[in-house]
Amino acid sequence: LAIAALLALLAGPAIAQHHKQHHNQTPYAGLHQRTIKALSDEQVADLKTGRGMGLALAAELNGYPGPLHVLELKDQLQLTAEQRQRFQHLYDSMKAEAIAAGETVIASEQLLDQQFAQRAMTPEALAALTAQIGDAQAKLRAVHLKYHLTTAELLTAGQRQRYAELRGYR
Repeated sequence: LAIAALLALLAGPAIAQHHKQHHNQTPYAGLHQRTIKALSDEQVADLKTGRGMGLALAAELNGYPGPLHVLELKDQLQLTAEQRQRFQHLYDSMKAEAIAAGETVIASEQLLDQQFAQRAMTPEALAALTAQIGDAQAKLRAVHLKYHLTTAELLTAGQRQRYAELRGYR
């Protein structure tokens, strides 16, 4: 009993110190080791591979399907051979444009990060770089959204209805 009490007494400060250290950590702890501080490895991978990352939700959730999801549901949507070919072409084009736009986002974020890391940031450079990043992000989003517009036009009303049901929107 005495040994247990002694161990508890000795462990108390160690546990309190551990709690204090853990409590003082911010949600950003560890992010300083990223190559580009503002982008996770997953975000960089998504940008490099042209993934949607939820950028087209305004279209998707309002009845404008994307070409990839239509292709994934091609059998259930009973796509014609011509439709399959068109959607594959749309997807390939979207992916190529999204990869190029994503690379621009990455490069812009990398430049911003480097300017801060090198202590070379100025108010003028900050304004220019953040505007450049905003423009790059807007162009990337527009790429994804425009292909949702085109995809919806190529589906019949019945296929759009079935798509919404299959995706759980109705």
